[in-house]
Amino acid sequence: MAESLDVGSIAFSKSGRDSGRYYVIVEIVNADFVKIVDGKTRRLEKPKLKKLKHLKLVNDSLPKIAEKLKNNKKIFDAEIRSALRDYNGSI
Repeated sequence: MAESLDVGSIAFSKSGRDSGRYYVIVEIVNADFVKIVDGKTRRLEKPKLKKLKHLKLVNDSLPKIAEKLKNNKKIFDAEIRSALRDYNGSI
């Protein structure tokens, strides 16, 4: 599970109000927590702090978004929504 944990990785929420949706990991806080966004309900200006045990990591990532996050470049919520469209449908 930990091998695909990185900024830009896609994760599926297994529990909580946000369960059943896919998110992008935008920050790894520590060994137990990450911050996630989906560009719609959870935007970049207020990411959700989520326990890793409540997420299922998908063996996929968004390399363009990961590169922007690592280089502190500007990212828009629309980019995140668009990248997750294949997972969450047209939200």
